[in-house]
Amino acid sequence: MILYLHGFRSSPRSMKARLVGERMQALGLGADYLCPQLPASPEAAMKLALDLVDGVPAHELALIGSSLGGYYATWLAEKLGCRAAVLNPAVVPMLDLEPYVGVGTQYHTDEPFEFKREYIAELQALAVPRITRPERYFLLAATGDEVLDYRDMVAHYGGAAQHVIAGSDHAISGFADYVAPVLAFCGVGAGR
Repeated sequence: MILYLHGFRSSPRSMKARLVGERMQALGLGADYLCPQLPASPEAAMKLALDLVDGVPAHELALIGSSLGGYYATWLAEKLGCRAAVLNPAVVPMLDLEPYVGVGTQYHTDEPFEFKREYIAELQALAVPRITRPERYFLLAATGDEVLDYRDMVAHYGGAAQHVIAGSDHAISGFADYVAPVLAFCGVGAGR
């Protein structure tokens, strides 16, 4: 089972989420892929995620999280004991997202998206100061990320398997080249 967690103001329609979903379908594993629309509230997002994977043993579950979804995946991996592949993950979103308090729009639909001030405290409650089992993590980070500093990611996921892309961007525009290694880390490969 793979649970994909999208980033801030994003959706299951994001390029990375779609590519992972398409690959899972091509492997005949579409039923083992979940990518929900996450609510703006971090607390509600984590409740939804936990409900979706309730009863799935940790060794049968892998998380993929992009940006804010990487922050969420880290908290969930620590709580559940499963693997997590994090893609340009947010490390301290409480600081990064402070300027976005208020009403904006979602990236893929232009629907209103409200990020309330109390969500900053909800993010703080999910903080993982240090990962406990680096072998459970795979970091994919881009040096050209225009939103987050890849060096913070590399430091936060010290000891984990890491692939640092020279250049690229926050969206990891060339993500199609990395779907296979991300899924392989999650226990999914062409041989399955």
